[in-house]
Amino acid sequence: MIKLSNPPLVEAIFELRWNLQETEHGIKKDPEYKLLVGKISENVKKEFPSHEQLPTANMPDEMAGYIIQHRFRKNENEWPLIQIGPGIVTLNDTEEYLWENFKERIVYLLETLYDTYPDAETNLTISGLILRYIDAVPFDFENNDIFVYLKENFKVDVNLYQKLFEDEKVKAFPKGLDLKFSFDSEKPKGRMNLRFARGKKKEVDVLIWETIVQSIPEITPNNKNEIVSWTNDAHDLTKDWFCNLIEGELMELFK
Repeated sequence: MIKLSNPPLVEAIFELRWNLQETEHGIKKDPEYKLLVGKISENVKKEFPSHEQLPTANMPDEMAGYIIQHRFRKNENEWPLIQIGPGIVTLNDTEEYLWENFKERIVYLLETLYDTYPDAETNLTISGLILRYIDAVPFDFENNDIFVYLKENFKVDVNLYQKLFEDEKVKAFPKGLDLKFSFDSEKPKGRMNLRFARGKKKEVDVLIWETIVQSIPEITPNNKNEIVSWTNDAHDLTKDWFCNLIEGELMELFK
């Protein structure tokens, strides 16, 4: 999101979903999906020649909606990668992420999808967009107060009633943590989501925080140019939140 010498990024994800068709039996599926996978595999093989079929590809059609089934990479186990399933495609990147490159690949993914999907301008109805950043910083949850850390480093003040812990029947340091917030956003139109959670990165305890912008189904952009514009605005918003949240000692730690 910004150029840092020691970035906390775990993963950057762009996700696009489109409407599935409901059959007479109430099953939602994409009748073009099976052919779409083959066509996309052919179209991306120059940039992403390594194809991995996931075990989920064997799921019955009536259970497979919006579940990732195939991955395409430059080389085996390398990033970035493209993923696809019925009604869903994603672009994922990790530590080597740079927005300029990620944005170019989003445009590439959109062009590939619209060029490949039969009569895309009429048959492809976009139902959801997500731009998601997962970051992490090491934290010793057993010996340090996560609530103090959140307040001092993220400007997030969470207070539990201290009388709950006065008799020491319950220890004040939480074994689990999962704080979620969601707000309406104006630019882009959608929802801004913020999450803090306890997790692990390479077997080390970490505080994970996620900044996620998602579209609202009723007003999700439905053509390539509008999607790119929405994604640009979503990136600007996540960048602002990222910088404002870690301004201070954390920012210096990542520089």
